[in-house]
Amino acid sequence: MDLKLPIVIIDELSDTVIKSSGLLDMASGEIGHVRYEDHDLATDGFPAHDEEYEFTCGLLSNGRKEVEFSITVDVMAARYSVTPSELLEIKSRAAKLFTAAPESAVVDKPTAKVRAGGRRTSR
Repeated sequence: MDLKLPIVIIDELSDTVIKSSGLLDMASGEIGHVRYEDHDLATDGFPAHDEEYEFTCGLLSNGRKEVEFSITVDVMAARYSVTPSELLEIKSRAAKLFTAAPESAVVDKPTAKVRAGGRRTSR
């Protein structure tokens, strides 16, 4: 099965956050098709090459719900990936995330109504 999910990638530097988007391959843990926001790779370089680089994490979202996870950076190859154990954790958490309705789609339903005479009845 070839399942690739869109993710947000966040490279944390000492005083800067560099955001990008990519596709996480749920079979291999590889992250591809990375597109940086407000960061020119040719001019500014790969974020992990910066001396102020600290770490990289990712976000997988469904509506307003998010799963945050650790991303491994191969500095020499300038690539992102997720370890097998982290990928297993993401799969478990993502399954719960995607089987739940997005919060914006949840509608509050009244659980009781008032009948004549002021008595409440449960539905």
